[in-house]
Amino acid sequence: MNSLLLAEVSGPAFPVLTAIVVLPLIGAALLTLLPRNRPDLLKQVAVLVSAAVGAMTIWVLVQFDTGSAAADFQFVDRQSWISSLGISWTLGVDGISLFLVVLTGILFPISIIAVNEKKDPKSYYAWILVLEAGCLGAFLALDLFAFFVAFEIVLVPMYFLIAKWGHGDRAYAATKFFIYTMLGSALMFVGILSLVFLTASATGGPITFDLQTLANSQALSTTTSRWIFLSFAAAFAVKVPLFPFHTWLPDAHTNAPTAGSVILAGVMLKLGTYGFLRFGIYLFPEAAVYFAPMLITLGVIGIVYGAIVATMQKDLKRLIAYSSIAHLGFIMIGIFALDTQGLEGGLLQMVNHGLSTGALFLLVGMIYERRHTREIAKLGGLQKSAPILAAAFMIVMLSSVGLPGLNGFVGEFLILLGSFAAHRWWAVVAATGVILAALYMLWAYQRVFHGPAEGDNATMPDLNAKEGLVLISLISMIVFLGVYPKPVLDRMEPAVDALISHVETNVPRFKEPTATHLATVKLGDLSALEGSASGEGSGN
Repeated sequence: MNSLLLAEVSGPAFPVLTAIVVLPLIGAALLTLLPRNRPDLLKQVAVLVSAAVGAMTIWVLVQFDTGSAAADFQFVDRQSWISSLGISWTLGVDGISLFLVVLTGILFPISIIAVNEKKDPKSYYAWILVLEAGCLGAFLALDLFAFFVAFEIVLVPMYFLIAKWGHGDRAYAATKFFIYTMLGSALMFVGILSLVFLTASATGGPITFDLQTLANSQALSTTTSRWIFLSFAAAFAVKVPLFPFHTWLPDAHTNAPTAGSVILAGVMLKLGTYGFLRFGIYLFPEAAVYFAPMLITLGVIGIVYGAIVATMQKDLKRLIAYSSIAHLGFIMIGIFALDTQGLEGGLLQMVNHGLSTGALFLLVGMIYERRHTREIAKLGGLQKSAPILAAAFMIVMLSSVGLPGLNGFVGEFLILLGSFAAHRWWAVVAATGVILAALYMLWAYQRVFHGPAEGDNATMPDLNAKEGLVLISLISMIVFLGVYPKPVLDRMEPAVDALISHVETNVPRFKEPTATHLATVKLGDLSALEGSASGEGSGN
């Protein structure tokens, strides 16, 4: 049993995590009571509610204990829900979920502020707030039933956001998104019920959906655990999306409204990768080790496939959608390298991808608002008429490529460092994805912003003050994480080490790969990337 993962730190008297989840739902209910003919008031309420939620997530970040309790679940709020079935309302946050919660708290108000929705704003803002509640609930839930409810809730608002406020063939894209994710979730629900009832039968104890209790019982046979792991993996693989379950993503991104694309890329896709970390590896450590080579293989295929297909795209938004498949393939490699460097790199890259790709979708939306097209061939020379927009796009694009000094580099470096020890040749193949990313991103940038500006391209307005402030907030985080990632990594590392320890305890033949290969940089001292720290042993 891993005592680190069993530990909890009681939350404050005020249930802040419950407030973080419930407040968006209260805001959505309030919006339904406001008049439809006051779009400015509707937006102000949505901004205030989402900003208040964001402020609470920042407070949790500031108050997060980095001392002796750093690896524990903190701010835990546990309330009985359906006691006869062992279901509770249990929320908690640790270093694995902390920054995904903060990322959600930041991206939602930014996406609301950045876009002025004129078509039925009342329903639009209400659905966005419901979506925020679902995402936060999924990241914070420590009860499998509560997690499943939150995991499913997000499908409904995203379906309506795409189907009603999207572009092009939005009905087809929304239906495809819903069917794919619903089928995966149905398999996971069967897996949850199997895990809960079979564990109760094997231990002779009461039925419980508590994550920690189930993870530390490890009462099921190896074969049973592997089959149930696959049921969870199906849902998470679709949500990531992992090749070959990715086909819904380009259609959903291309046809979604700008805010929908930002939230989908920045937050919702992380429900899949987070699910593998929090539930897949934690609940089924032996199965995770067993299936790791297969999942890494699919991740590498996704990197190469996503990059090649992105290069051939004619629609700028669709190009970025395929780039997400490649980036999420990197994250999967880091997670299933199953060592500290890889896991932490994958976790950090979830945050990096949310910031960089979210910003790219905002920029594409700003271009579309001005030019009413996303076709690369119809754009060109935009830096002459919109130099500030071009500069912002260049910085975000370079962060997506993984330029040293920006956030994308740190995550990719850690992922490749961790995966090289255990899966050397796959890491080498994955590294080619960095080169391919530079190819399709730089080529797209050249075609959109360089060259002669003709027609409407020559007179396209530059960023206004509101758009500039929104992008400055994202770019500042992109630069900070690229230059000084240490504070973020320091808070992630204890929980990641605890997860690795949990796998080592429950899988005797497992040994963290980095313990036997050449000395690597201690993750808490990644200021070495800035040239100020020396290499150390992994210390695990």
